[in-house]
Amino acid sequence: QVQLVESGGGLVQAGGSLRLSCVASGTIFSINLMGWYRQAPGKQRELVAVILSGGSTNYGDSVKGRFTISRDNAKNTVYLQMDSLKPEDTAVYYCKSGIRSSIRSAHDVYWGQGTQVTVSS
Repeated sequence: QVQLVESGGGLVQAGGSLRLSCVASGTIFSINLMGWYRQAPGKQRELVAVILSGGSTNYGDSVKGRFTISRDNAKNTVYLQMDSLKPEDTAVYYCKSGIRSSIRSAHDVYWGQGTQVTVSS
């Protein structure tokens, strides 16, 4: 009933920028957390950035000062502006969200299908 769809990944040279988007659709009563995680080959999935409904944010140490997360609550959309990209940022980026489908339900966790980001040196 709920779907997260990411877009904006691609190939970019080191030092360049990309902007990822993730739209939540379906039966949505409220959204608390929206965020981004990434997984590189052979590595565990790690936090990139999250943003709560009130606007507070948290970033992974490796992206602080380079990436910026934002959200448009009216559009159920979260963005990730990635600047000064490095080859080590290469990974599949996944959108994550905590969504209530009704006033009686709890916030369930949903994941997108992932979008590839490749940074060449």
